[in-house]
Amino acid sequence: MNGFLAVSKRELKSYFTTPIAYVFLVVFLFFLGYLTFKQGFFEARQADMRLFFMNMPLMFIFLVPATAMRLWAEERKTGSIELLLTLPITVTQAVLGKFFAAWLFLAIALALTFPMVITVCYLGIPDNGLIITGYLSSLLMAGGFLAVGSFFSALSKNQVISFVLSVVACAILVFAGMPTTLDYCTTFMPAGLVSAVEGMSFLAHYESLQRGVVEFKDISYFILLIIGWIAASIIVLDERKAC
Repeated sequence: MNGFLAVSKRELKSYFTTPIAYVFLVVFLFFLGYLTFKQGFFEARQADMRLFFMNMPLMFIFLVPATAMRLWAEERKTGSIELLLTLPITVTQAVLGKFFAAWLFLAIALALTFPMVITVCYLGIPDNGLIITGYLSSLLMAGGFLAVGSFFSALSKNQVISFVLSVVACAILVFAGMPTTLDYCTTFMPAGLVSAVEGMSFLAHYESLQRGVVEFKDISYFILLIIGWIAASIIVLDERKAC
């Protein structure tokens, strides 16, 4: 536990000792607000955050991999990973420490969007339950994207390559659940396989939570996804440590 906490504190502190964190937060908040208001937030004349959360997957496809790409790629490039893996901590503690520090950073980014909640409450009487499930689903989706990015960061010592691979993987997991993609799949896939493709998509489970319906299958999807990609990261780094 001490090793996990030490890595987490070190990683979280590293975000705020460089301009990376501040650039990320400014870009995230600006574009999320811009897209929300550009798509007719006031014209809708409805006090809800539907448009706000609708843009979250698109933002996360690019910004979460940008956060994750430095987790291990930078350590491998500078050679500091050799020092880290020789410390009296396990690879699992190191991976989980870095992951949860980055996830906490993304949670801070989401928390800074709270003025949007204040705006909606000022304009009308929103459904607070939908807002809570909206933030819960966004945080879970951020964790899923981050786990994918962590794996590709562990796989490559080049941050750009890690970023590109993470973006492609996350985009596939999102766009696989879009109606246009599913309609295209029906032209050459059986119905059961199309349902399986939809079930593997971030979008299907994210939108289900957005409707305020908190189901075990949606929560477990994100948790199992995170566990799977984190386990893959541990395997990759374990093999490197053994070499």
